[in-house]
Amino acid sequence: MKCDVIDLANKKKGTIDLDDEIFGVEIRKDLLVRTVNWQLDKRQSGNHKTKERAEVSATKSKPFRQKGTGRARQGTIRAPQMRGGGVAFGPRVRSHITKLPKQVRRLALKSALSAKQAEGCLIILDEAKSKSPKTAELAKKLKTFDWGRALIIDGAKVDSNFAKAASNIVGIDVLPSIGANVYDILRCDTLVLTRDAVSHLQERLK
Repeated sequence: MKCDVIDLANKKKGTIDLDDEIFGVEIRKDLLVRTVNWQLDKRQSGNHKTKERAEVSATKSKPFRQKGTGRARQGTIRAPQMRGGGVAFGPRVRSHITKLPKQVRRLALKSALSAKQAEGCLIILDEAKSKSPKTAELAKKLKTFDWGRALIIDGAKVDSNFAKAASNIVGIDVLPSIGANVYDILRCDTLVLTRDAVSHLQERLK
């Protein structure tokens, strides 16, 4: 499919051919959900931990005598029902990582790209470069666009000046093509790809 290419001055810079097998596939919502959950699972450190009764540092003797007090008998102050005792069924250190086949991840990324194209929220940029790392200059250029929350994906490397300038603009995220992922693509309002990003993604997903 043909798509217009613009520059940061919002002027047309020609057209580009987008591969229908990447930007025009059937949108699989089930795979998008699975991939987003897989990504969020990987983010969890899994280092939450509470002390169980065996890990509480306290005396091993009974807290009070068993008979004659009118209270329920207790064998240790480490028990969960006692103040300062261990936690029953508390969280333990573990890995939250789940498995997801590469083919599913690849198809989910194609679905995410196709979804943005189908919604009309895919913009092709000639290049994402800036002469200086000043935020004010880049913010002035981006004001002409109604992108909302935008994700800008560049080629193998991101221009350092552009990345520094965009880092202080609220709602603008910049990633290299290798960092393109389903979660970030779906959560943005507008997906902006450079020419280099398109070629890298098409090579990566073929």
